[in-house]
Order: sequence, then C-alpha cells, then structure tokens
Amino acid sequence: MFSKVTLLLGLLVLRTQVWAIPSGFTDISKNLNGFMMSVEFAVFQYNEDIEDEYAFKLLRIRRSQHKRHTWLYLMDLEMGRTICKKHDEDLENCPLQEGQGEKKVSCTFIVSTIPFYTQFTLLNSTCVD
Repeated sequence: MFSKVTLLLGLLVLRTQVWAIPSGFTDISKNLNGFMMSVEFAVFQYNEDIEDEYAFKLLRIRRSQHKRHTWLYLMDLEMGRTICKKHDEDLENCPLQEGQGEKKVSCTFIVSTIPFYTQFTLLNSTCVD
C-alpha cells in the first residue's frame, strides 16, 4: 500500500513539473538571425521599461528556444548595468558598473516576431536581481 501511495505522489510531482515547462518550445542556435534580433529587442524593451537611469547590456544568453511553426522566441538572458545612460550610443562597448553601482539581472522573455516587417512584440518578461 505504501509503495502505491509513493508511486502516485511521484507521478503527481512529475506531472506538475512537466506542466511548468512551456510546451512546444525547442532549443535553437543562439546565432540565428531572427533570434538575435529578438534578443536585441528584449534588451532594448527592458531598458525602456525600467526606471533606472543607466542602461543594461547583454552579458550572456542562458537559453535560446523557439516555438515550433511560429515566430515565438523564448530566451533567458543575463544582463548587467553599465556606466552609460539609457539613450547613449554604442551600449555594447559601454563598461559595466563596478562596486556600489554594480547590478546584474536575469530575465526570461517571450518575444513574438514578424521578421518580414521587422516587428517585435514582448509577450512576457520576468526578471530577478
């Protein structure tokens, strides 16, 4: 009897974990043109939406996925606060803040694209410091 209850609980936990994974997303190369444009859009939109006066830049792509048969991209990004203001030029070459101003953030974004029109829509974003 105890083993049946343990098995049932194990299956329920496994089922809950499977539901937590976004369905239909598969791994893709981080270098795909549409994906990289979506990453740039997500970082730009993050900078537009935060109240910080300094810009954040991409440090690392942790996950790169797309939903099959669509132009939806799922990405986990690590970003760091720079010494440049949000609307300064060439943020990619801007140094990161150090010491008291140093800040890194990890975000998950879902971006919908229409590549033929270079149109992007941020569908979901979740960030943690």
